[in-house]
Amino acid sequence: MAVPHSFYFLLSLTLISTHLTTIHGVFSEQSHIKLPSDQYLTEKLTHLHFYYHDIRNDKNPTIVQIIPTPKGVPNGFGSTFVMDDAMTEGPELSSKHVGRAQGLFGLSSLQDLGMTMLTNFVFTEDIYAGSTLSMLGRNPISEENREMPIVGGTGVFRFARGYAIANSVNSVSTPEHFVVEYNVTVYHP
Repeated sequence: MAVPHSFYFLLSLTLISTHLTTIHGVFSEQSHIKLPSDQYLTEKLTHLHFYYHDIRNDKNPTIVQIIPTPKGVPNGFGSTFVMDDAMTEGPELSSKHVGRAQGLFGLSSLQDLGMTMLTNFVFTEDIYAGSTLSMLGRNPISEENREMPIVGGTGVFRFARGYAIANSVNSVSTPEHFVVEYNVTVYHP
């Protein structure tokens, strides 16, 4: 649906006439902007289902440890990794590739096997090709149905927000090839 020119004119006029109010110094400023009706803004709810593959071998690894585990700390605390994993439609690495899971994660819990993950899901197929979703959150890797927030995206997923549910696929995983199933639900324009 095309947005009428009057919408852009009203938005520009509103932004120009907006006045900033200082609340607590330079760091904290608020802007009072009155936007036109949301009748021109619509959102979609999209559900994505895919698998990603951590390959840990000497020949073609997709996950590499960049900070080793410090001595004398439990649960690998402090270990940090970088990854560039294939994303596929099915749990087999030979199934259709739909993108790459690229990012960093570190073991960040002294009490359990919990990690902090920063992952960009980079899509290469269909209408999502060239678009990304960004996930940032805690991943308690020994639990089922691990929920992490989707905090943004690009392309088709610009302004995305939502959540991802991760599950390890132990039935097909090996120490050199770890498979994770993702169900992602996002709102986006």
